Amino acid sequence: MKAAYKEKKWAFVSDYARIDVVYKYGGIYMDTDVELVKELDSFLNDRMYCGWEMRDPLLDKLGRSYENSVAFGLGFGAEKGHPALKKILDLYDRISFYNEDGTLNLIACPHYQTEILKEYGLDDTRRTYQHLDAGIVVYEEEVFSPKSPLTGKTTITNKTVSIHQFSMTWINAKERKLQNIEWNLTERFGYGFAHTVTKIISLPYRVEKKITKIVKKSQ
Repeated sequence: MKAAYKEKKWAFVSDYARIDVVYKYGGIYMDTDVELVKELDSFLNDRMYCGWEMRDPLLDKLGRSYENSVAFGLGFGAEKGHPALKKILDLYDRISFYNEDGTLNLIACPHYQTEILKEYGLDDTRRTYQHLDAGIVVYEEEVFSPKSPLTGKTTITNKTVSIHQFSMTWINAKERKLQNIEWNLTERFGYGFAHTVTKIISLPYRVEKKITKIVKKSQ
């Protein structure tokens, strides 16, 4: 966490901090862009709970690879001192924030969280309700993640408790604006058209970003 703080990667700092706080005191955590549509009382009986992150079926049609993962940012809760949280914290303590070539290790936290929960019996080949060892309950994506990060479309069911709005505060304002443009165009014209137009619009920004990266690397 110290390395992430030094590099001003605040999202990675919070990844560790939220787990550390819930481990020490117990409780429930949600990202600030999570909208509640139902009460959370029913989850208080779980020793620990979390949920699958949305994977849009469109990814399969586009032939894009992805991994199924749980995401604590959607909302999770645990009793004080839960062993799974301790294992995740220990894993973070062992992992270097720097790759061998000096670049930053920016693997997102859901990857590590999922790997640890697999030790408790999680089957990551299916995004279904699963009751794991140590009283861990993993809920379907429609419960905490009904909004597609790919298209921005939200599909609420009678199981939906909250909506992760994907405000993406970890990226800069320009990139967030481009993402919102793509979502708005997708709603009106479909993803294929929206993605193509957004790539064209973002070309000057992407070129500038690449040049800046090359210049920094050469210094």
